[in-house]
Amino acid sequence: MNLDFSPEEEAFRSEVRDFLRESLPASLSDKVRSSQQLDKQEMEHWHAILNARGWLASHWPVEWGGTGWTVMQRFIFETETAMAHAPRIVHFGLSMLAPVLIKYGNEAQKKYYLPRILDGSDWWCQGYSEPGAGSDLASLKTRAVRDGDVYIVNGQKTWTTLAQHANKIFCLVRTDSGGKKQEGISFLLIDMQSPGIEVRPIKLLDGDHEVNEVFFTDVRVPVENLVGEEHKGWTYAKYLLTYERTNIAGVGLSMAAFEQLKAIAGLSPCDGGLLADDAAFAARMARIEIDLENMKTTNLRVLAAAGAGHAPTAQSSMLKIRGTEIRQGLSALLRRAAGRYAQPFVNEATNDTPVGPGWAGPAAAQYFNNRKLSIFGGSNEVQREIITKSILEL
Repeated sequence: MNLDFSPEEEAFRSEVRDFLRESLPASLSDKVRSSQQLDKQEMEHWHAILNARGWLASHWPVEWGGTGWTVMQRFIFETETAMAHAPRIVHFGLSMLAPVLIKYGNEAQKKYYLPRILDGSDWWCQGYSEPGAGSDLASLKTRAVRDGDVYIVNGQKTWTTLAQHANKIFCLVRTDSGGKKQEGISFLLIDMQSPGIEVRPIKLLDGDHEVNEVFFTDVRVPVENLVGEEHKGWTYAKYLLTYERTNIAGVGLSMAAFEQLKAIAGLSPCDGGLLADDAAFAARMARIEIDLENMKTTNLRVLAAAGAGHAPTAQSSMLKIRGTEIRQGLSALLRRAAGRYAQPFVNEATNDTPVGPGWAGPAAAQYFNNRKLSIFGGSNEVQREIITKSILEL
């Protein structure tokens, strides 16, 4: 694979940069740069800007509103938006559910849901993990029993990111308990306004409300909300997870974070010199830079496979492992650079204000939050098992 940009790709990169200069609100990029949480309206605002340009669903087929971009164009767009500190696209509807609907959904589902994902009518969340069924997802117990033209759903989902904003949830549910546990799972689309659904917040260490518990009590779901075939949901879940794991890797985010770290190290005093000149710190940065360059190549290979209609397994697992480890390494070095100025959160009760440089305050909160990266989307231990089975056939 040729990793050099062609003249056409350089022209596209200039187009993306011009667009970001003209259309990315400074209020949004400032919040992203300082690691502040965006609210729903801000995330929707950025989606609307991209959708108006026709750039929101870069990986969708053109006939459903996609861009028709090449793998390199998508890589350029991801990188440039990250380097400009643009908000991340909320991927549950756009990059997780949509590929499943496009590949496995019926025509009615595609025609109804895909336009609503693009225009923001529907905000989706993901109903996968349960208490006792995280990395071992096939052990899920949320049950859907068919009753005429509806399913009756009972159970619980947990760690449901941004469910407090969602009006829809795509769920893995158990429709059969016989045979292998993977064989009795189905994929349902559920309206979050349905009677019997309760959302409870889970507060994180830094005080943010990012994830939730979702409870289902006799929730009635129309049978037409089943995606694909009954009991075949595990196939669709695995297909979706390859997109989620690629997204978790966050290559563009790591590139932007590394550039920020280099700039900080070049300005921060250390033992009479600069942090960038400290041998131990410089060695850690060099290790991350090497890993990041290697990950770029892997990312392009995975994107190429997905663009050709394949769902990579071992490759996306490799990307997920290295990507999350790199992002964790970057946040650890940023916290080291912040030193005593890093603090998990501001004490609102005493109205304390951060001290030190503006970037240092959120460094600890970001470090702690990023510990989850190697766990969700299938823990890195599970990803190593996938690689072992797929490549070594063990």
